[in-house]
Amino acid sequence: MQTPKLTVFEKVGYGAGDMAVNVVISSMFLIVSFFYTDIFGLKPTHMGVLFLAARLVDAVTDPLMGMITDRVRFRGGRFRPWFLYLAVPFGLSVFLMFSTPDWDYNAKLIWAYATYILVTLMFTAVTIPYISLIGVLTADPQERLSANGYRLFFAKIAAFLVTIVVPIMAARWGEDNLAQGYQMAMGLMALMATGLFLFCYASTTERVEHEIERKPLREQFTLLLQNDQWLTLCGVCFSGTLGYVIRASVAAYYATYFLGLDAEGLSAFMSTGVVAAILAMVASTWITKRYCKIALFRWSQLAVGVISLALYFLVTPGDVMLAFVLYFLLSFVVDLHAPVFWSAIAEAVDYGHVKTGKRVSGLAFGGISFCQKAGMGVAGFLVGMLLAHFQYEAGVEQSAATLNGIALMLTIIPGAFHVLMGGLMFRYRITDNYYEAMTRPGSTVARGPEYVTEAPQP
Repeated sequence: MQTPKLTVFEKVGYGAGDMAVNVVISSMFLIVSFFYTDIFGLKPTHMGVLFLAARLVDAVTDPLMGMITDRVRFRGGRFRPWFLYLAVPFGLSVFLMFSTPDWDYNAKLIWAYATYILVTLMFTAVTIPYISLIGVLTADPQERLSANGYRLFFAKIAAFLVTIVVPIMAARWGEDNLAQGYQMAMGLMALMATGLFLFCYASTTERVEHEIERKPLREQFTLLLQNDQWLTLCGVCFSGTLGYVIRASVAAYYATYFLGLDAEGLSAFMSTGVVAAILAMVASTWITKRYCKIALFRWSQLAVGVISLALYFLVTPGDVMLAFVLYFLLSFVVDLHAPVFWSAIAEAVDYGHVKTGKRVSGLAFGGISFCQKAGMGVAGFLVGMLLAHFQYEAGVEQSAATLNGIALMLTIIPGAFHVLMGGLMFRYRITDNYYEAMTRPGSTVARGPEYVTEAPQP
């Protein structure tokens, strides 16, 4: 299937959508744990249970939203109109999540549940259409990879703004009321996200039309379970998200307590990781033009384990310079895989279509989104439980055992999940050559081992 090359403007517009999504993802990864324990005032265990409970909601809403996008088509397309209709509710939900009412503890806990789950619902409603959009912008694997490079670059810009703007602006605007400062700073981020979704809607075009068959839910699940490459990506997504979220969630604690940094130092430390991730997006796009994208994915994640060990054993409390250098290196290598992963999902959907003769798109993307958010929920739960296990208390000087626990949560514990992620990718085989052979008219690739007569391996 041939489609026109995507323009730079359309790739930027596509990237703007992920920039909007990452206002939530970045806040959830980088600051929401620290916000809930040190600003909002939740106990770590209560915070952990909240994150896990929200993922039970996702278990229903993610597949449901995937099926809705398969069945509902608007005049402007199947996916883009969701950004137009939900941009404002999405932004409002983010603002409410970072609002701290002056109530007693139990009432605040109920507010935290209500607003966090509202964000979860809004996030699902825009994210499933967004991650599905790449499959209808173009059918060219290289164009998809290029567009995902733009997308992830802009996603990291959002993370950069969250790490720079939120801690510093919260401290400046909040003065003696840090909770109000966080509300105002995240309100600004929410307003930006609303505008970005509207721009994404206006600047992209759905030009690839896949015929969606009306299939019962049970049949769709059965078809997905036959797609071994999609199942591999589910495991990769879950394990990688575990590692990413645990490390990102504890970065603020590590900078504040282990390194002893103030608000500006905290912002600088987290921004160092985001800058490294932005550079990784650029480097990944350059590397994958010259080197196998699947091999890059595998070996970069295995390397994360080695760098994590170095960061744990070489950096001591207060050793700021070395911590910055190794954290930059770790964050750079971690994100080399990202453009490859998000383009791989669309290719795995095509693989399932070729293998079974039936296409399951919405539920496939919804399933991946659920794996990501399940990883976020389990990671958030683990962060809360581990902080409690290491006897963390907000706003006080931490013991040596607690500091060591925080260091483990930034390095070795998430590093192990990235090693698992890299290992799982040895089961994934859809390289560019494989995809080209698989989609060639008359190809027997992907129909099963007894049929495969072509498709080079990475």
